[in-house]
Amino acid sequence: MMPITERKHRLTHIKDDRLSFNAKCELLGICRSSMYYSKREQESDLNLELMNLIDKMYIDHPEYGANRMHIWLCEDKGYQINIKRVERLYYKVMGLKAVLPGPHTSLAVKENKKYPYLLRGLKVTKPNHVWMTDITYISMQKGFMYMAAIIDVYSRKILHWSLSNTMDSMWCCNLLEDCICLNGRPQILNTDQGSQITSDDFVYRVLNNGIQLSMDGKGRATDNIFIERFWSALKYEHIYIRTYSTVDLLYKGIDWHIGWYNEKRRHSELGNNTPSNVYELNKSKNAA
Repeated sequence: MMPITERKHRLTHIKDDRLSFNAKCELLGICRSSMYYSKREQESDLNLELMNLIDKMYIDHPEYGANRMHIWLCEDKGYQINIKRVERLYYKVMGLKAVLPGPHTSLAVKENKKYPYLLRGLKVTKPNHVWMTDITYISMQKGFMYMAAIIDVYSRKILHWSLSNTMDSMWCCNLLEDCICLNGRPQILNTDQGSQITSDDFVYRVLNNGIQLSMDGKGRATDNIFIERFWSALKYEHIYIRTYSTVDLLYKGIDWHIGWYNEKRRHSELGNNTPSNVYELNKSKNAA
């Protein structure tokens, strides 16, 4: 099969106006949500080094905010950097937020409407009952990407995912729409309070599809625990023990890992079954 980078290059040169953007992506076998890239300023080698350290510490200690990260980097790692650099990388570039409530614990936009958390006490009984979605930072040999994914809570199956070099609402919107086309609609979609998710574009697509929108409480990362567990597994079992030099290689590596995670990795919480088996079997039962 033609490499994904070559297929994306060809997509930009298809001039036939009779074809929609969706049709062009379908012809070349490209997930359209992966095409929403824009140029980004390159970070210095020092910033990339700091971001990788912050990412690994955050997985182990999500309660660390920028201030504690700054102290750890200076006192334990020996860096001579100011707090403003760490704050910029932590909040603006990496899009992180500390679990514990406090100043700057969310990247939400105050003007955007927030929705209540609907999962407290809820028993999830079938596939497509509840989905969760989130965005994380993925380090590379030189540079970094962002990854968004949607997980089915009942089966723990990763239903859809995408890479981008920027975090914007249209990227999240198209990920959701593609996931619905592939898997049907959930009853509830749970998210954090990030600016991409609380944007009018994203909220409209959720509600217009007849989906109830649930949002984590501010500073409560455990409200979205299943997708957070997947990020931890992805990074410790795959990303941190490999070095990817290109986006194409990163995409193929993550694609392989998610295939293994869905099809081969057995979960004790699923009775030592795999996410795909639980999802497909119970989806068929509910359809019948």
